[in-house]
Amino acid sequence: MRPFIIGIGGAHSKVGKTTIVCQILKRLSGWGAIKYTKTSFYSAIIDSPEVLRQPNKDTKRFIDAGAIDVLWVQSPPKGLIEVVEIAIDKLSHLKGIILEGNSAIETLRPDIVMFVSGDGVLKKGSERILKMADAVIFERVPPKEIPKAARRLCIDNERNYTNLINGLMNVIKKKKDSRAKSFD
Repeated sequence: MRPFIIGIGGAHSKVGKTTIVCQILKRLSGWGAIKYTKTSFYSAIIDSPEVLRQPNKDTKRFIDAGAIDVLWVQSPPKGLIEVVEIAIDKLSHLKGIILEGNSAIETLRPDIVMFVSGDGVLKKGSERILKMADAVIFERVPPKEIPKAARRLCIDNERNYTNLINGLMNVIKKKKDSRAKSFD
């Protein structure tokens, strides 16, 4: 059976997706993470500790936050589904996986989608991920097109993530419980 997968997408780069991934990983033991980066010509799944642990890399932050295993998936959009499925298989021994990257979320359709909106400015294509969101994380003003069923979670001014992460953990628990019931 496929592990439980949480997708973290966002309005644009530098919006705080990696910070949210790390905050969640600190609370979940036995989980792994996949970082997706779009490329133009090649696909790769990087699992080399020397590469993943390079300073200032998101993958190092995932490891430091407690991820058991981390993979860095690079692919053009056209070949993404095959590469992501291979990466998921490589991490199938884990309790769950956090997947960061809009295109990977759109392709894979994780169990939960969390959207980080930041200042509310959306890059082209990110609105599709917003429409899939189970939870939307914003700073002061939420984006306009939040799905009705999505949980709205505000990051307070002091960057205290306790309430935010507690809210995200509730979303995860509800979704995991509903998934477990569907297998009964």
